[in-house]
Amino acid sequence: MKLNIVPARTGLTWVKLGITTFIKQPLAMSGLFFMFMALLSVASLVPFVGAALALGLLPAATLGLMAATQETTKGNFPMPSILISAFRAGRQRMRAMMVLGALYAAGFLSLMGVSALFDGGQFAKLYLVGGAITEELVLQSGFQMAMWVAMGLYLPLSLLFWHAPALVHWHGVSPVKSLFFSFMACYKNFAAFTVFGLAWTGVFVLAVVLVSLIASLVGNPAVATAAMFPIGLVIVAMFFTSIYFTFRDSFVPPHSDELPLDPATNIP
Repeated sequence: MKLNIVPARTGLTWVKLGITTFIKQPLAMSGLFFMFMALLSVASLVPFVGAALALGLLPAATLGLMAATQETTKGNFPMPSILISAFRAGRQRMRAMMVLGALYAAGFLSLMGVSALFDGGQFAKLYLVGGAITEELVLQSGFQMAMWVAMGLYLPLSLLFWHAPALVHWHGVSPVKSLFFSFMACYKNFAAFTVFGLAWTGVFVLAVVLVSLIASLVGNPAVATAAMFPIGLVIVAMFFTSIYFTFRDSFVPPHSDELPLDPATNIP
């Protein structure tokens, strides 16, 4: 396995592949994404440790969606059980994925702790526990500062963990090394990832414009509000579908003409 440097335009290719792959199996990929969201939501309801548990499960759940994308690219129908691929890959890799989840939860809670220094923890509490968002709260300078600090710190955290679950699962890389390789891959392919992010932002903005235009044509603004939520979820599902391609093209596997092996089945 070695790092593959891709041109900036590859970021747009990743977006196209995410959308077209989703369209191949729209019901399966939508269903798996909703199961992914439900899993994290149920985990967050566990008393006292719910937020940390949901964060700890995120890398494994994301890997499940990536495995589902891989199955779809091979012309197969991804079954619901694929979401727990990380826990069916043998004891060693399952343990490594659990360690990775613990590291992610610790990192995310730490950055929320740093943001709490600016507003007394209001933003962190709202994000992790939930609550009412009021105009008065949002307009507070401390709350805004905490939000921007959290967003700024989340960028390097997301780069560390972007490829890490796939590296642990498909290439057997240790959790700590996977964080290093993930960060370096994102850093070396920063131009492609920038295009990738901008393209997805453009997709979302285009969807908002089209929905708003349709709502204005029918003379009912409520249509935009009602339609944007499900459309937004579909776009997010497509986004998660595209993550697999960012990993696939950022690393050259030991046999570059093959897909990564699935440790659960030992086949590409």
